[in-house]
Amino acid sequence: MSNIAIPYGAYWSTPFVRWQGSFAHLHSLKFAAHVAKGALQKRKLDVGVFDHAALGLSVPQKGVFYGMPWLAAQLGSESLTGPTISQACATGVRLIQSVASTLREGDATVALALAADRVSNGPHVYYPAPDGPGGTGEHENWVLDNFNCDPNTGCNMLKTAENVAAEHGLTTQQQNELTLLRYQQYEEALKDDSAFLKRFMDLPFSVPDARFKREKAVLQGDEGIFPTSAEGLAKLKPVMEGGTVTFGGQTHPADGNAGMVLTTPERAAELSRDRKVGIRLVSFGQSRVRAGFMPAAPGPAAQRALAAAGLKAGDLAAIKTHNPFIVNDLVMSKELGIDARKMNRFGCSLVWGHPQAPMGIRGVIELIEELVITGGGYGLFVGCAAGDSAMAVIVKVQDES
Repeated sequence: MSNIAIPYGAYWSTPFVRWQGSFAHLHSLKFAAHVAKGALQKRKLDVGVFDHAALGLSVPQKGVFYGMPWLAAQLGSESLTGPTISQACATGVRLIQSVASTLREGDATVALALAADRVSNGPHVYYPAPDGPGGTGEHENWVLDNFNCDPNTGCNMLKTAENVAAEHGLTTQQQNELTLLRYQQYEEALKDDSAFLKRFMDLPFSVPDARFKREKAVLQGDEGIFPTSAEGLAKLKPVMEGGTVTFGGQTHPADGNAGMVLTTPERAAELSRDRKVGIRLVSFGQSRVRAGFMPAAPGPAAQRALAAAGLKAGDLAAIKTHNPFIVNDLVMSKELGIDARKMNRFGCSLVWGHPQAPMGIRGVIELIEELVITGGGYGLFVGCAAGDSAMAVIVKVQDES
């Protein structure tokens, strides 16, 4: 994968907004096109440079059947096309892998990866059953019903966290201590008028109305993050009776979108904000653990990515995780032999939320920027996903001056 590059600065993310917030009225694909169009213009990237694109999403919207071709048309391209990728919370990394594979096979030279989800106001789906009793079919609330029940195991996602916490003997106090640190790490991203976020997020962020004609609101950053203290966390009771996981130790559903350009090293230098910064994709890893133990999946996925790269955990200069539960980080740090306190500098999805498809793209972007700030090296992003699975990616940032 070392022949696949990401031009420095050729990526972006919206703020992430807690569901039913400032993005709840926006069609996720139309919104993604709106944001991408502005982001490309600001980065002086013409849509005509792309010969491949792919879309990642996990919550359907009206018209999504037409996927990337429709989104590309909104960007002003009637020739750009590509697949739609969906793998719950692993969608972002899977999307990057899919685009990278297309580039590696020589089917494209400059590609665009866009991921978008609006978890707010998710669709209510009816499945006709003409042969059923009275002809009545089945229905589901796409978001809430699937959060609450894995059709394979019958348990909800919180139960998977409790299963893993029980197996590893993790207490609420342990979870609270690391949760508090994660919020303190996010505070570093907000320093100096959100200087870290402004490296990839166009702030202040103008929120359009549903017709994309007028400005409805202006955001200074992520929306819906509650102030968190040790005392506040200690007051929270476990959500499940007899359990250990509180609302403080888990993430929240959110809305947003993100994009990234992938290409060859030669074209990356041409499209980069800074030619001296080289960013390469190194390897990927995936895993699936036993049923009902989702938060344990990141460790094996990370180990596979490390093995594919010929690296050890100690070779990593930075680690970012998707942690819907703080349990994820506690277990993976134990399995990889790393200090959980040294992961997730500048924040993570536990804090800024969980819009599923774009979440992994933002995680990789933040990983890249952390490596640029700290002088380069190898970085790992990994996160779990529905179905007790996980995806991991390793990138390398180096000085190419």
